[in-house]
Amino acid sequence: MHRILRRLLLLGILAGGVLSPVLSHAGQRVFYPGAESSADARRSYPLAVLNMCQDYLHGDYEFRASGLLAQQQRNLLLLEQGELDILWTVSTVAREQKLLPVRIPIDRGLIGWRLLLVRQGEQEQFASLGQAGLSEKIAGQGHDWPDLAVLRANGFAAQGSSTYEGLFAMLARGHIDYFPRSVSEIWPELSTRPGLGLAVASGVALHYPEQLYFFVNRRNTALAAALTSCLRKATEDGALKRLFYQYFGEDIALAGLLRRRIVQLQLPEQIPPPPELADDFWFRPGEAR
Repeated sequence: MHRILRRLLLLGILAGGVLSPVLSHAGQRVFYPGAESSADARRSYPLAVLNMCQDYLHGDYEFRASGLLAQQQRNLLLLEQGELDILWTVSTVAREQKLLPVRIPIDRGLIGWRLLLVRQGEQEQFASLGQAGLSEKIAGQGHDWPDLAVLRANGFAAQGSSTYEGLFAMLARGHIDYFPRSVSEIWPELSTRPGLGLAVASGVALHYPEQLYFFVNRRNTALAAALTSCLRKATEDGALKRLFYQYFGEDIALAGLLRRRIVQLQLPEQIPPPPELADDFWFRPGEAR
């Protein structure tokens, strides 16, 4: 049904065969996943990047939310089957075999800079811990997130959850000891869950080379090429960096990465290495804005 509706929308046809004057001037509709949670702030920035690209592409594409609500693994399958047109996620070898990645990091690699969400009152317990000390505690991640494989490959004890919201509850109840979150995620997540008694661990951060990509169906090479063009232009003229700091500047300042001990992790074989791109494509702590 979704495919039929989308096809009708692309053709600009309404019920009864009347051509819509609005749709006749709109670009090709591109559907992305609905929100996984009502408190999920992770989608705000990717949607802002899509909106920016819509301007760079002169209205050739119109990005819309799909009515299909699903967990990440289901959304990946829907994209592979053509029920969705685009989504954003981190890369794995398996995902790149089934889907077409736009290999320019929309988040400048910030997702790989991780702070630790812990229970209030336990912040200082983590301040002096290195990799060995952290590996004695239990981390939490989504069961289908590549980050789970990263942690386990580096010797961390890590437990998976089938739901995003479940991870916050697991931490609050003591089923896990900490929940590594990107600098771009942790502060909004903390502020929208004030009743759980959570806080950010002091003095330590994790880093591994991970980046957030747009993925499209493997047959949709035109959309991939259009997004690549947009992201390259927006990086070269500084628009992407300005948008990046508009969304994450305060979060990066709060993180104080230069004042933290960075535990550097290695990528497992199932995570592709980062693409070779110029420095402007990547975030670096302390960089000039």
